[in-house]
Amino acid sequence: MSATLHEREAQVPRSVPALREQFRNGKATLLDHFRHARPSATAASYLVRTLARHVDKTLVDLWQHTSMPLGAALVAVGGYGRGELFPYSDIDVLVLLPPGDVYGNAALKAAIEGFITACWDIGLEIGSSVRTVAECVAEARRDVTVQTALLESRFLAGSRSLFRAFREDTAQAMDAKTFLRAKTLEMAQRHQKYENTPYALEPNCKESPGGLRDLQMLIWVARAAGLGRTWSELAARGLVTAFEVKQLQHNEGILRLVRARLHLVAGRREDRLVFDLQTSVADSIGYRPTRAQRASEVLMRRYYWAAKAVVQLNEIVLQNLEERITGSTDVPMRPVDERFFDRSGLLEVASDDVYVRDPHAILQTFLVYQTTPGINGLSARTLRALYNARSLMNGAFRRDPVNRATFMEIVRQPEGQTHVFRLMNGTSVLGRYLWVFRRIVGQMQHDLFHVYTVDQHILMVLRNVRRFFIPEHAHEYPLCSQLAAQFDDPWVLYVAALFHDVAKGRGGDHSEIGAREVRHFCREHGVDRENTKLVEFLVAQHLRMSRIAQKEDLSDPEVIESFARLVGSEQRLTALYLLTVADIRGTSPKVWNAWKGKLLEDLYRLTLRALGGAKPNLDAETEMRKQEARQILALHSALPGTELPLWAALDIGYFVRHDAADIAWHARSLWRHLKTTVPVVRARLSSLGEGLEVLVYTPDRRDLFARICGYFDSAGYNILDAKVHTSKTGYALDTFQVVSPLGEQYQRDLIPMVEAQLAQAVASTGPLPEPARGRLSRRVRSFPITPRISLHPDERGQRWVLGVSTSDRTGLLYAIARVLAKHHINLQLAKISTLGERVEDTFLIDGAELHQSKQQLEIESELLDAISPAIPAEAR
Repeated sequence: MSATLHEREAQVPRSVPALREQFRNGKATLLDHFRHARPSATAASYLVRTLARHVDKTLVDLWQHTSMPLGAALVAVGGYGRGELFPYSDIDVLVLLPPGDVYGNAALKAAIEGFITACWDIGLEIGSSVRTVAECVAEARRDVTVQTALLESRFLAGSRSLFRAFREDTAQAMDAKTFLRAKTLEMAQRHQKYENTPYALEPNCKESPGGLRDLQMLIWVARAAGLGRTWSELAARGLVTAFEVKQLQHNEGILRLVRARLHLVAGRREDRLVFDLQTSVADSIGYRPTRAQRASEVLMRRYYWAAKAVVQLNEIVLQNLEERITGSTDVPMRPVDERFFDRSGLLEVASDDVYVRDPHAILQTFLVYQTTPGINGLSARTLRALYNARSLMNGAFRRDPVNRATFMEIVRQPEGQTHVFRLMNGTSVLGRYLWVFRRIVGQMQHDLFHVYTVDQHILMVLRNVRRFFIPEHAHEYPLCSQLAAQFDDPWVLYVAALFHDVAKGRGGDHSEIGAREVRHFCREHGVDRENTKLVEFLVAQHLRMSRIAQKEDLSDPEVIESFARLVGSEQRLTALYLLTVADIRGTSPKVWNAWKGKLLEDLYRLTLRALGGAKPNLDAETEMRKQEARQILALHSALPGTELPLWAALDIGYFVRHDAADIAWHARSLWRHLKTTVPVVRARLSSLGEGLEVLVYTPDRRDLFARICGYFDSAGYNILDAKVHTSKTGYALDTFQVVSPLGEQYQRDLIPMVEAQLAQAVASTGPLPEPARGRLSRRVRSFPITPRISLHPDERGQRWVLGVSTSDRTGLLYAIARVLAKHHINLQLAKISTLGERVEDTFLIDGAELHQSKQQLEIESELLDAISPAIPAEAR
């Protein structure tokens, strides 16, 4: 035995350089083996264990090399203490000192410093702490993070007796109930940091809900209470079932594989599945693109399914641990019906096999949850029974008339849809009952403006629709709440919300495919013909109202008449308006703004008038707006008739594109400057409550719009809308809706600066500067969209419609305006639509060169060059 020890010591390199080479070569060999091995959870588990053992040996060698005192001990703590190390994880160690006045010992202090320095010299990026046993106990009592790290301690080298004393004292200091409460609160805080969803587009595979930390937390709590250190030990104590052990191990393996590959691809400690790395990680695991999905989407969907399962299992196991630790297993329960009890506000099944004996009880669980006052969740027993009953939700289950009736009863309830459908999705019941919904669970959307997976977006839209019918939310969108109060069948909108994007990722037009799916659903669920046609219409046309409002000229009577013919009735118009507002609000917090809201409301009101039989009469409309504007001018003490010279110089298009308040403001601002030779710029706070309204009046010139866009671009403003008019006297009267990134509290202070600087920019006569190619965001770089230009005459052949679709960047609108100015193209209307990080802009233009085929192709080519994203230097 002594000879064997002698041989081992003889193999130990005695110099730091030799140890460095041994450590680095050994780690490189392990990583290289993992890199080329068949990607699997088993390979990832083997890697993290062998990396930990490799570091163990290196640290022990260093401990001996630096001649640490015999009375001290080296202890692995934290994740490293578990015996797991991911390629670039922290290596947390504790240097445990014997009791006494150790800090006055200069030799001991020098030895510890030498050991820690040597660790860093050979490439071990350790996180070290130096404490006595008493200090460890005191620190653990003050800080639950330290207590957690010490809980997973593992002996490495030095005094075993000191380590045993450390383990005994820290175990005695542990209060399982206090620890459970602290870790539960800590988990809730961590989940809130990641928006309480496992479906973030760039999730943290360690810290996000459903990440590895959720599984580690369960083991920590079990260890603190002496209930087990592994899933198998928890099963032996009746806390988890054998099936749940398999599911826990399976999904933990997937998360472990993703994290290990993520570290390897990033070449650093990186636990976020950021856009830049998703494709590389997918490739390294072996995922390949399909006809409908990129490789990165296949990866993320697999990750989301694993994370969702972890969330479910975490809730089941944590509730069981809490009951065992707090002694609440025998809490009194109130019967709800013959199958369910109220267990302190949680719905509990009367028996574990209730769903096996009566599969109808699966959906009825959610109906009872929805309709029973005081029930705010499902107990661990119910969650477990649902988890184990997933195989029962098959084709026969979906075709069962009783289940169909129950589902429709849930949909038609007067309240509770938001929470019940979230719970159904979280327990995987929604996707197993609505099989078409299952196909979009965890599906990413790389369209640069949705920030949720498809299933989360759908549930967000359902929530938004539901809020229109709740009086407490009437202040958010008063018109929507007013219309909803008069809508007879809210459930029709709920069904439309559930199905509007359910065909995403299947190729083809998802609106058309979704309409077929919802028609099939309605037929199977006994929905009457009239409501079936309405919900089918809503799904098929759910993008139409937004597109018209943001891309077409709402002052054009033909646009309104055409849309009125499409919707056909006030009921359809109202339903489509409510769904559209809810849909846009459900894409991303950044996509909705007051300007989009105004455009949709204007389209709704104009179409409602057309449906009521009001024929467009532009002369009457103009006269009405003039009369209202005169009343506003009188309130501002304007002399009668001061507006007439300006109005006489403007055509009817000006009056139909501006409301009375705008017309009055323009007249008040310009009546003294009608023949000015210098630019007049006026700005005011937007009547919509967001940004500024800016008025520019100056002798017209072909590069005017480009110069204005250039100023707003350089000043950091986003242009939401632009209306361009040329008077009969040759003056340009242009108006803009703009927002500043500085925030609403600074907008009023910016007005004088905008008026002065924009007037100066408009007055300049030098050549237009080259547009800056603004930097692209990480998301745009990772998921680029193909720039597209469409150019065609309008329906009357009087103007041209230019459509631009590309990824957003600084300087984009100026680059477009510069091309138009170069070719003497007049801009009449600009509809600027920014959807997250994608732009969908529409311009009404005219110009002689548009009627010549060769020049038109040249214009289109230059516009494509202008809107194409800059190629990063490293990609050239």
